[in-house]
Amino acid sequence: MAARTISSAPASAESTLPTAASQPASPTALEAFSLTCQAFADGGQIPDAQTYNLPGQCAGPNTSPPLSWAGAPAGTQSLAITMVDPDGGDWVHWVQFNIPASVTSLPAAANGPAIGIKGVNDFGENGYGGPCPPSGTHHYVLTLYALDTTLSLSEGASKAQVDAAMAGHVLAQAQLTGLRNR
Repeated sequence: MAARTISSAPASAESTLPTAASQPASPTALEAFSLTCQAFADGGQIPDAQTYNLPGQCAGPNTSPPLSWAGAPAGTQSLAITMVDPDGGDWVHWVQFNIPASVTSLPAAANGPAIGIKGVNDFGENGYGGPCPPSGTHHYVLTLYALDTTLSLSEGASKAQVDAAMAGHVLAQAQLTGLRNR
């Protein structure tokens, strides 16, 4: 499936965290960091298997997408992933952090895999909460962060708390976007 790498300052608020002050990654290193999904291509339709189960609206099994990545820069101590719906008021669907730097993929799993620490999503649950748009087409932005530290946060941390803890520690980030229609 297609991958998209963030190598310059993106326009969205989702990916504007400052990079690590100690050793900023060179543009070449940033270009090498990529995120791919085995369930859908960048810009492609998110399958039913990854949707949330919300009576009367969506009936999916809430299985996180299988993801893999390559090119984490030297000095990476941990990884974090978020999934946000900018069309839904920046609804947070997934927060997971302190994924070991040695890990290069996350398997599909109900509510997200048990690798790293799960943060709280806007459904009020820890881990993955899949797409379930009320109407129209929504974009779901997955962002993977390579960090020069592990985060001193507990399970159930919010995206805002994770963002604050990551500030100044992002070595690189990679994104991909999936679509879901109602």
